[in-house]
Amino acid sequence: MTTDPLSHLSPVWSHMTTMQPVRGEGIYLYDADGNRYTDFTSGIGVTNTGHCHPKVVKAIQEQAALLLHGQMNIVLPPTVVELSRILNEVTPAGIDSFFFSNSGAEATEGAVKLARQATKRPNIIVFSGSFHGRTAGTMAMTTSKTVYRAGYQPLPAGIFVAPFPYVYDFQRKYGWTEDQTIDYCLDQLHTLLKAQTAPDETAAIVIEPVQGEGGYIPAPTRFLTELRALCSETGILFVCDEVQTGFGRTGKLFAYEHANLTPDIMIMAKGLGSGVPISGVGASSAIMSKWTTGSHGGTYGGNALAAAAAIATLTVMREEGLPANAAAMGARLVDGLRDLQAEYPVIGDVRGLGLMIGVEFVTSDGIPQPDKALTKAVQKACLDDRLLLLTCGTYENVIRWIPPLVADASQIDAALELFGHAVAKSV
Repeated sequence: MTTDPLSHLSPVWSHMTTMQPVRGEGIYLYDADGNRYTDFTSGIGVTNTGHCHPKVVKAIQEQAALLLHGQMNIVLPPTVVELSRILNEVTPAGIDSFFFSNSGAEATEGAVKLARQATKRPNIIVFSGSFHGRTAGTMAMTTSKTVYRAGYQPLPAGIFVAPFPYVYDFQRKYGWTEDQTIDYCLDQLHTLLKAQTAPDETAAIVIEPVQGEGGYIPAPTRFLTELRALCSETGILFVCDEVQTGFGRTGKLFAYEHANLTPDIMIMAKGLGSGVPISGVGASSAIMSKWTTGSHGGTYGGNALAAAAAIATLTVMREEGLPANAAAMGARLVDGLRDLQAEYPVIGDVRGLGLMIGVEFVTSDGIPQPDKALTKAVQKACLDDRLLLLTCGTYENVIRWIPPLVADASQIDAALELFGHAVAKSV
């Protein structure tokens, strides 16, 4: 009998580690031997309330004893109705109608279908460095790495790509300021609307307020504000992909709040269910009313158990002030990382919002270049000390910090100390 844990699993999954956790609590994971790992990946931004938050666990247990599934085309599970009511409370006045599914990619597909039906226009604009999923439609919208698209071409048509204001990259390459970068990207977007997909052929502009897989890059506020104004002027729907940024991750419940704007459509997943698969699309009732009944759906969308987990998650978020804790702990984390940046020139940039922080590694000689090898070495050194951190970025040279939002100051400081040792060991 084989002892290889991967022997019966598809190799399509990548693996940072083959550690098999048997228990999770707060920011920690434990293996069968009792070894404790500090999980600053949050399962890729999912366990925002920490692993196995008691209130979320209790809600799941109680719901499991009552009703696991009630198909939305047949019945209305009370937890789904209650979840829609709570989301209406925590989202802006322009977002008051919700559709539920199981994953971020599913929700993104749904948002695109909604935008096309609501506007009767075919095309979608996304941005360089984006990640929106790995289904056929969302692959066409994903431009952060070739691995997500390679071998699957041709992808569905109707997707157009505009440049994203990756301020550090433009500064590194061209010496541009933030304003120069924003002006260039807006100019290129306007050119795209003149040359490739006219506004009356464009259903939606879809953007991550902070790019995830692309490198943990916040979109500048002025850029988002200009996009919102352009969409309002042209009838293009402004869609915020909050799959990774939502539910307290950036220091506010949703990242678009930092720019003081309201999207026409928002996409939710990851942190909504604390680890139970659930995602959603939110829009105004006026937009949702244009989505033809029966033209979209899914067997498990609006699952009773998942909705109970989401209700408990949102309750914990509000009762324990997790977005505010993310803002405070994020500021502490950034301060510590910038202290390291001052000591080690290979840290080219520290950026982010709340507890969604990217650390970009570059070469220290001449014009800085992305340093993937150093990034992987730092990640491995952290893993050796049982600190779990992920990488991201088109050049794979960014360490992303995604700790659970329950992390406290002592835990942030302990992780910073381990990270500092890893950098010192790797340079």
